[in-house]
Amino acid sequence: MMNHTSIQFSDRKWEIDLYQLQQLFNLAAFWAKNRNIEDLNTSIANSEPVISVWDGKRLIGFARTTSDGIYRATIWDVVIHPEYRGSGLGSKLVETILSHPRVNQVERVYLMTTYQQRFYEKIGFQQNSTTTMVLQNQPQIASVATAEVLLQESLRG
Repeated sequence: MMNHTSIQFSDRKWEIDLYQLQQLFNLAAFWAKNRNIEDLNTSIANSEPVISVWDGKRLIGFARTTSDGIYRATIWDVVIHPEYRGSGLGSKLVETILSHPRVNQVERVYLMTTYQQRFYEKIGFQQNSTTTMVLQNQPQIASVATAEVLLQESLRG
C-alpha cells in the first residue's frame, strides 16, 4: 500500500520535470505519447493552472487548464501513473483544479476524455453532445496556400 503522506500536489509549473512528464505520458496517456520536450514546455507555459502530483521527487500525476478566467475553461491531459490509480488521486487532482482561483468562478468548465466519462461524472461533469466540433490544424494546407500566393505574386511580376 502506498504512503499518502509523501504525496504532494503543486501548482508551481516551473518545478515540473519535463522529462518525467514525457515519460508519464508515454507510459499512461495514449493520447499524449511521443510529445516532445519543447512542445510540452510550450503547453505548460500557456496553461494556468497546471497541477502536478508528486510522490517525493517522482512525478505521478498531471493536469493542466486553459481558460479566459470568467466564461470558459478546459481541463487537459489528466493523467495518473498506473501504480497510483484507484486511490482517489485522479479525483483529487481534478478537484484541485476546480477549486483553483483561476477556475472556481468560471461559468463552464469543459474536459476532453475518450474512455473515462464515468470517472468524471462521479466528480460532477455531465455528458455534453452540443459542442463536439474540432478542427484538426494541418500545417501542410497552410504552406500550400502560402505557396499559391507566392506563385501568384511572382506571376504578376
